[in-house]
Amino acid sequence: MNSTSFLSPLDWAIVAAFFAVSLGIGITAARRAGKSSQEFFLSGRSMPWWLLGVSMVATTFATDTPNLVTDLVRKQGVAGNWVWWAFLLSGMLTVYVFAKLWRRAGVLTDVEFYELRYSGKAAAFLRGFRAIYLGLIFNVLVMSAVSLAAVKFGEIVLGVSGPVLLGVSGVIVLAYSLLGGLRGVILTDFVQFGLAMVGSVWAAIYLINHERVGGMETLLADPRVIEKMNILPDLATPAEWVPLLLIPFAIQWWASYYPGSEPGGGGYIAQRIFSAKDERNAMGAALFFNIAHYALRPWPWIMIALASIIVFPSVESIQQAFPGADPGVIADDAAYPAMLTLLPKGLIGLVAASLIAAYMSTMSTQVNLGASYLVNDFYKRFLKPNASEKELVWAGRIATAFVLICGCGMGLVVEEAGQVFKYLLLLGAGTGAIYILRWFWWRINAVTEIIAMVVSLVVASYFTFRFPKMMPENPSIWWEFAATLLPVLITTAAWVISCYFTRPTDSATLQNFYRVVRPGGPGWAKLRAEAPDLEEGEGAWDVPLGILCALVGCFTVYGAIFTVGLWLYGRTGAAVACGIPTILLGIFLFKAWDKIRTLRSS
Repeated sequence: MNSTSFLSPLDWAIVAAFFAVSLGIGITAARRAGKSSQEFFLSGRSMPWWLLGVSMVATTFATDTPNLVTDLVRKQGVAGNWVWWAFLLSGMLTVYVFAKLWRRAGVLTDVEFYELRYSGKAAAFLRGFRAIYLGLIFNVLVMSAVSLAAVKFGEIVLGVSGPVLLGVSGVIVLAYSLLGGLRGVILTDFVQFGLAMVGSVWAAIYLINHERVGGMETLLADPRVIEKMNILPDLATPAEWVPLLLIPFAIQWWASYYPGSEPGGGGYIAQRIFSAKDERNAMGAALFFNIAHYALRPWPWIMIALASIIVFPSVESIQQAFPGADPGVIADDAAYPAMLTLLPKGLIGLVAASLIAAYMSTMSTQVNLGASYLVNDFYKRFLKPNASEKELVWAGRIATAFVLICGCGMGLVVEEAGQVFKYLLLLGAGTGAIYILRWFWWRINAVTEIIAMVVSLVVASYFTFRFPKMMPENPSIWWEFAATLLPVLITTAAWVISCYFTRPTDSATLQNFYRVVRPGGPGWAKLRAEAPDLEEGEGAWDVPLGILCALVGCFTVYGAIFTVGLWLYGRTGAAVACGIPTILLGIFLFKAWDKIRTLRSS
């Protein structure tokens, strides 16, 4: 362990003040949170779009996020970020297609959706299984990744051990999550995100102008940095563009279930949508999240990552700079916390508090979400259906504590966040399309989803552990493409075929689902033919326009990414040339959104 802390008494005072504010918010929200399970898990379905949008962004900004971006930039250049920028496609579809459908469903969790959409014992099993799987296994894996990053930050910058940092921050998270429920989490997220963004931008400006970097001109003129600056990979080199563009855009964005970018929406994004005042606020929250998450937030981290190439050109140089740190936590991603040690007193305290805030915002969301699954979809559904609201709130608090302990404990066991990222993608490979199409095709049923999960696990495991042994000694990049595509195709084929050989959801359940959610479209034509009353109030089917808006939204956000990057690189003319069409696309986007709202109200 590194016994040297880079924080002065002033810096520790800033961190302590942040802890106090977070705890105070939880205490303030406690009274309303204890009224009912709806208040505890969904803040009474009364949240405005801007609070929910900020909360979504804050949740995806964990301590591991700048570390991951730094790792990508140092290894693959700025273009390496396309492995997660590609998930914008899924996010924009959530904004313009799925947000309103989730809000209409009126469920407390996205797992409760199973017994709204499907029928029979298979639907009940799916709800119970997914409650345990998402509430414990999946959630704990996510929390372990962000906890690992917090451990690295504590080792390098704070000079404290992982158990100490996770213990102290975990107690604060537990306190305001137990007291304030989702309302406390969302309000704390707002403060935490503001602190995090101020800290990251200020840190980037200071570090770029640090004497060891030499300012922006020196940074951008360094040959080691120049080769990492390209926003797009080399399109003439398949080894670069296949893993960074082809695989993410052709396969992963729709085929994999990953937190914050679930195909068809889901997880904590759906939870925030359920918490919105109405459909308009649900869509607005999701739109703000996607703009801020992809276009606004990553550039300070990218610039610090580029600067780290000058200060710490190799992993060995990081290890030499921090000889007391555990060698197991030192890798390219450790360059980000290593750079933070160059900050002056006061500023390093602010940045330290911002990164602890980022960690706590993610953990608080995950524990509240996990508890909602365990309580609403397992305890209430299967163990105690007649539980009072007071009992459900207390069960939620107990589940919150249990999930947090598991997540922090696993964070002390895992060794590499990248392993967790790949494993999460592996678990859901090939299942993404079913989460999209189940809204629009009546034939998909609960057994179909169960088959998709089982086949996905078996096939993905084979391609992870057996397929690599079949590869030649020096495989081309196309072997990697095949290893990604084939599991998706096999899993997708299996569940599509199963639709025609398994019993469909009963008509009464399907008709009720259609009346509640009003998805529309040709995939429900057979159902509408059997029950003509379903046509009443359907209005125009706005999904085609929603898909168009999603595509325009993607081009708008990607245009913003290029515009900001080119401006930071000092290429003002190119930034203006890119920025003008981006602004025009944004204007079209908001006008089209008004059109969708008009259609929906007609």
